[in-house]
Amino acid sequence: MKIETLEIHNYKVLQNVKIDNLGSMAVFLGENGVGKTTLFDVFGFMKSCLTENVRSALQARGGYAEVHSRDAQGDIQIIFKYRILPDKPLCSYELHIGLKGKKNPVINRERLSYRRGSGGRPWNFIDFSMGKGEAITNEGALQENIEDAEREIFNLAAPDILAIKSLGQMQKFSAAVEFRKFLEDWFVSDFQIDKMKLTQDVSYNESLTRKGDNIANVAQFLFDQHPDRFNKILEKIKKRIPGVTKVEAKTNEEGGILLKFQDGRFKDPFASRYVSDGTIKMFAYLVMLADPNPHMLLCIEEPENQLYPRLLEILAEEFKEYASAGGQVFISTHSPDLVNALEPGELFFIKKQDSGYSEIKSIGENELINRMYSAGDKLGYLWKEGLFEDKV
Repeated sequence: MKIETLEIHNYKVLQNVKIDNLGSMAVFLGENGVGKTTLFDVFGFMKSCLTENVRSALQARGGYAEVHSRDAQGDIQIIFKYRILPDKPLCSYELHIGLKGKKNPVINRERLSYRRGSGGRPWNFIDFSMGKGEAITNEGALQENIEDAEREIFNLAAPDILAIKSLGQMQKFSAAVEFRKFLEDWFVSDFQIDKMKLTQDVSYNESLTRKGDNIANVAQFLFDQHPDRFNKILEKIKKRIPGVTKVEAKTNEEGGILLKFQDGRFKDPFASRYVSDGTIKMFAYLVMLADPNPHMLLCIEEPENQLYPRLLEILAEEFKEYASAGGQVFISTHSPDLVNALEPGELFFIKKQDSGYSEIKSIGENELINRMYSAGDKLGYLWKEGLFEDKV
């Protein structure tokens, strides 16, 4: 399942944004303060809406007034267009959030649909407003005729609860089940180096947390259960980080587990707290990408932090390899070194307008930059020369 279009209205500085032609790899470039973090927060916000409710997701971000675009009219709207498989119809999920009275956030519209053909009428599998709505109960039997649809009316417990949260747990609503699984599987990384360096309680962890604070346990899992994947990580670390020859997850006398890195020039390994931030972060990315149960969507914010510039083009290739295997990777950055590893169709430029709101444009749609790239110019250098500001 992959997102092809993302549309956002009235979400902080993203007051009216539509991003088309999203591929397996999409990198969002821009200076500080233009909305890269806001764009990636949309994905975290959606996950919070699902795991909790809309009110809690808004409160965690300061409340409705702080999330809603300043001086703008209308609901907060988030729309995803996606395909379950390349040969399947384009599906659409849209969420409209407003206020009832002055303080109570509610879902004014939640709809899950798909369209047959370019001009066909959308089929609404789920259509809810203010906690009430209907859903098709015989999805598998529809075939070509929407008139065969059987619908059932539902009342949710509150008007700030997503319909896909409830209906997505029942197999008869397969469209809702698929989208809920997709949303639950999103991984928005927020690696915190200081937490990754600490001794961790021993536990069974197959995948990294968002903060990466269970990295020692995941490394141990890969070493025990997937030695081929762990050995590939080790080989890549040896090539990327000078001196590192071995990485182990060691249990101490108190029962905690800690990463240790062996430098071939020294007899004893170093505990992770004595290793550079860049080494830990590069190892964390490689562990994340080696997950035996890969995420359908990875969101990585500014991977260049703590990393030596020459590692960024290498890391970009690692992300591309992950995406080519079937996942989707979204990255935000302001690093020309990482951008140098990209093709125009993989790059989107975020620019703040005079209005104070931001716009997002595809570099792949700019003919001049495409010609310069085809002639051998790298995109990161073109950005540093100011061409994106002038031409996009």
